[in-house]
Amino acid sequence: MFDCVGGILAVGCLTMGVVSTASAFLVAPTATFDFWAAPALPPIGHSQFCLSYPNDCAVRRNDFRRRNIVLTSERWNELNRINRQINEAIIPKPTDLWLIAPPTGDCKAYALTKRHELLRQGWPSRSLLLSEVALLSGEHHLILVVRVKGADLILDNLNDEIRLATMTAGEYQWLKIQELQNPRFWSTVRVRT
Repeated sequence: MFDCVGGILAVGCLTMGVVSTASAFLVAPTATFDFWAAPALPPIGHSQFCLSYPNDCAVRRNDFRRRNIVLTSERWNELNRINRQINEAIIPKPTDLWLIAPPTGDCKAYALTKRHELLRQGWPSRSLLLSEVALLSGEHHLILVVRVKGADLILDNLNDEIRLATMTAGEYQWLKIQELQNPRFWSTVRVRT
């Protein structure tokens, strides 16, 4: 169950080494996690979400031709704009629903809406992976992992700054993530050390 509520938990959120430009991410060639360990059940509610929003869970065959998305300044600006707009647009409120762009919602609404908007902007689904993590408080939380060439970036409603996944080691316990080949399937997470 996801109990996160917008900015309410932001006080306890660590900002460990926030980086503000796309070029700074590119200097760390090993800024990715070894995410996939073993198949896992999707989070409760994700299967119903896929029935309600089939286009957001579709396997897009043309995505496999675009393996490594290069983080250009245009893409960086697009990520920042969408991350901040959605963090501001949704009013924090706990819910069990998995919805895109509701007026109120919790971490699920933020992550799903960000992924949906980036898909609409032409980002490949294999680069936009939902991930379930546990916060230091033990609360389960949904974030969006954006995979670009050389880096895994985190878009989180608890922080307006986009961070490298490797910067969140003390903030999250990684639990599961969508698989690259099919967004309906999930895997447990093994963090490379």
